[in-house]
Amino acid sequence: MFALPKKLLEHVIPQVARPLRILWNQIIGFVFLVLALVPVKSAIDSYHDPNGLPRFMMSVLFIAIMASFGISSFLRARKIARP
Repeated sequence: MFALPKKLLEHVIPQVARPLRILWNQIIGFVFLVLALVPVKSAIDSYHDPNGLPRFMMSVLFIAIMASFGISSFLRARKIARP
């Protein structure tokens, strides 16, 4: 009785889940890249400040980490999209 719906779900779920995983990774990648852009103005301002070296270094570190997360998420989405 449940063989036909089970067979249907076995074929449909992978075909729906794969594009959703790709979209999820692209959305997360976009969010991380936007988070990487937020402290750019602060980094520029602290670069011009003579006593702003610690703040500048923390901003650059934050930008690098968020950008690397964003890029790796887009690369993961690309890897999933390949057959």
